[in-house]
Amino acid sequence: MSITCCIRYVIDPFKTDDFEAYARQWLTIIPALGGDLLGYFMPHEGTNNIALAMIGFDGLASYETYRERLRSNPASRANFKFAQERKFILEETRTFLKAVARS
Repeated sequence: MSITCCIRYVIDPFKTDDFEAYARQWLTIIPALGGDLLGYFMPHEGTNNIALAMIGFDGLASYETYRERLRSNPASRANFKFAQERKFILEETRTFLKAVARS
């Protein structure tokens, strides 16, 4: 079964440039480690402090393997460190979704 990990971020609305730089770093890291990056999404209109990322996996086992790779990969560790140092992510939650209808 295919799943999508939806990461919901509460971000500092005054540090959106930092979040954008963080998101752009994942463009090469996530696919290299086994995730199918569907995209990172930032506020445009309306609520100014919610951002999302969507990453596809073949199943939960694939996700767990990906998470192990994240922990040991130098580029992902550097990107996590950047986020911790700059403090632009205030909260992060994950939801796992399955497709019920697609076009």
